Amino acid sequence: MIRSELLQALHKDNPELRAEEVEQVVDIFFDEIASRLAEGGRVELRGFGAFSTREREARHGRNPRTGETVEVPAKRVPYFKAGKDMRRRLNDN
Repeated sequence: MIRSELLQALHKDNPELRAEEVEQVVDIFFDEIASRLAEGGRVELRGFGAFSTREREARHGRNPRTGETVEVPAKRVPYFKAGKDMRRRLNDN
C-alpha cells in the first residue's frame, strides 16, 4: 500500500472528514513517529508493533561501481518489530 491508497482508504472509512483533514491526520501521525525516533525514543502501537532506532557502527564499505573502499560513518537507523497480534495475523492462513 502506498500513501495515496492509505489516504483513500481512511477517507472511505471516514466520509465525514474532508480529504484535506484525512491527509493532515496522516501527516501528524507520521511526523510524531519520526520526531520521537529522532529524539532517541520508541513508539509502540499495541497489536501492531514498535518503532525504535538502532546504532550502526562505522565500517568500511565498497563502491560497487569502482570497487574503491569507502568509509561509512556510524549512524542510527530505524527499526520495526512486529507485535504479537501482527505476527499471528500474518501466519494464520
